[in-house]
Amino acid sequence: MKRHLEDEAATIAFGRELFNAMPDDLAGWTILLAGELGAGKSTFARAFIRAAGHEGPVPSPTYTLVEPYKLSGNTLYHVDLYRVSDEEELRYLGWNELDDGCRIVEWPDRAPGLAEQADLSLVFSYAGDGRDVEVVPLSDRANRVTVTTNRSGEESSVSP
Repeated sequence: MKRHLEDEAATIAFGRELFNAMPDDLAGWTILLAGELGAGKSTFARAFIRAAGHEGPVPSPTYTLVEPYKLSGNTLYHVDLYRVSDEEELRYLGWNELDDGCRIVEWPDRAPGLAEQADLSLVFSYAGDGRDVEVVPLSDRANRVTVTTNRSGEESSVSP
């Protein structure tokens, strides 16, 4: 599925929409956020985390690498791999210990093997003054997630 996001508000709305389309239990889910610098990855992640019930700031984990959010019902981990130079570094981040929650991963290209264990890939790209996002399901359970695809409210599976 591909969606045009006209502005920041549309990216925020899409983050909320996707969260609301997800199952109640997000434990073990991995969502990859790819795209150029400034393409909307962090804006989407903040919206998704706030839709899950977090109130307050959602700082970029560029320097901390992982920001945990323990919310009622779910734990979300906002992961930024921009500063990671080798996939082996994930072990030092405690990657395997993050499977009790949903991992939202920016810059997944720094650890190419993540796609094999991920559920959704969102690829953000510049499109004029706005952005495009392509949502690619990578697991069977991700194929069952549906999001609204247009203003009239029609739904479409995230599957291509």
